[in-house]
Amino acid sequence: MDELQVQVSDLEKSDSNANIDRTSVEVEMSGTRDPVNDTANSGPTAPSEHSEATLAVLEDTTLPDAQPVAESPTPAKEIAGRKFLDLLESPIVEIVVRRDDSEIVLAAHQNLLLESPFLAEFVNNFEPSGPRRINLSGENVEALVCFLQFQYTRDYTVPPAEIPSEGIDSSGKQLLQHAHVYTLAEKLGLPALKNLAHTKIHLIKGTPSGELAYARYVYTHTSKNDTAIRKPIASFWATRGHVLRHELKEEWKKLCFEMPDFMFDVLTIVLDRKEKEKTGQSEAQSSGRDSARKRPRSGV
Repeated sequence: MDELQVQVSDLEKSDSNANIDRTSVEVEMSGTRDPVNDTANSGPTAPSEHSEATLAVLEDTTLPDAQPVAESPTPAKEIAGRKFLDLLESPIVEIVVRRDDSEIVLAAHQNLLLESPFLAEFVNNFEPSGPRRINLSGENVEALVCFLQFQYTRDYTVPPAEIPSEGIDSSGKQLLQHAHVYTLAEKLGLPALKNLAHTKIHLIKGTPSGELAYARYVYTHTSKNDTAIRKPIASFWATRGHVLRHELKEEWKKLCFEMPDFMFDVLTIVLDRKEKEKTGQSEAQSSGRDSARKRPRSGV
């Protein structure tokens, strides 16, 4: 591998000189003037005129011990640059995925993949002189691209080609894409990417059919304990029962049989709200009767 040579631009050189000027030591001038300097400033004198007096002053002066110069901490940008350089110097790993009947090969630097415990196992099993290929043919291609984009930039984007001007995900593909990234991040062991995908999900405005397709995917590909993503879906549909009964009756009926966990979560939230409303009404009525019974009678 050819050595990477970094050239410092004139702008960077000027910045370094500016840093030196900004960190220069300021000399505080007092009212007492040095007679030696005064003489020197008054005009030219004979070379040996004050030499004996000057030597006497220097011999009587006790100089403090030299103190070690404290090393300045390495700037954060320089540290980040070194890490990125280490990343770029690491070998290239090929990730093999499939879309329909075609094979797609994605390339990434090895050190970037080591942040994932799942992928690190593959890397650790590479032979020193063998190929560096990871077969992930069962994963979503777009989700893997988002993962690699996140690893390089700490963010990812989903093409908004099918979102109209009003910002509604009419096809539901954006919700599903973020859901794919969410489940992939869970598998790869990357909580930062998982949280980012979850945040992006809540920024999408979807249609009823798109939201229901998203609910189907989440309840199919996440565990029962993952309430962080499941509960908002159940709460969303618990307040839209009229949409399920009238606009999406057939899809809702089919989903109830296929996803009993989804049906149970939605129904549980609906019943909990009904119980709270009933309890609140009972407490209000009881409080009204008590206050009427304890109200002091006038004219007594």
